[in-house]
Amino acid sequence: MRAIEAGLLVCHECHQLNPVDVDAKHQYCRRCGGHIHARRPNSLIRTWALLLTSAILYIPANLLPIMTVNSLGKGAPATIMGGVLELINFGMLPIAAVVFIASILVPTFKLVGIALLLYSVQRHQPMSARQRILMYRFIEWIGRWSMLDIFVIAILVAVVNFGSLASIEAGAGAAAFASVVILTMLAALTFDPRLIWDNTETDHD
Repeated sequence: MRAIEAGLLVCHECHQLNPVDVDAKHQYCRRCGGHIHARRPNSLIRTWALLLTSAILYIPANLLPIMTVNSLGKGAPATIMGGVLELINFGMLPIAAVVFIASILVPTFKLVGIALLLYSVQRHQPMSARQRILMYRFIEWIGRWSMLDIFVIAILVAVVNFGSLASIEAGAGAAAFASVVILTMLAALTFDPRLIWDNTETDHD
């Protein structure tokens, strides 16, 4: 039985269980005073908005140069995929694999995974609640690794600065990629996982 079926609401701030007051238009937590809802207001709409924005920004994040490496006054901008290919050409296969997974596979999986989760909840698709919650937890877990590329670039820009000898500059693709990572993380946070269990009766467990 779900908490809402038992007449209880969970506070988002302190996680206190509160009995439902059917006569109150707005209900507040009896412990911390926070505004409580049966479900986060407009959770699906907000998550879709964040997801679509990040999907749009994902295009320039991969097409625009993410950084430019200058050596002895010469340098060429490189995209994410271009950097991966350069690492492969230099024989740095493990590093290339890490960059490819963190910068290409993880963001793509998050975009597709959140979209599939939203669609399955809205359309009551035949996916069990167990499958949905496992997907949601995995999306939350891998989200932290998406910033690996940005951290590396930030460190390189700060450390490698020897004037005309050698320097590294961040490109517009880095800002777009960082925006994609932040927006997908916010999308995962905005989604209310309790919606997964609201239509378990139609699922095939």
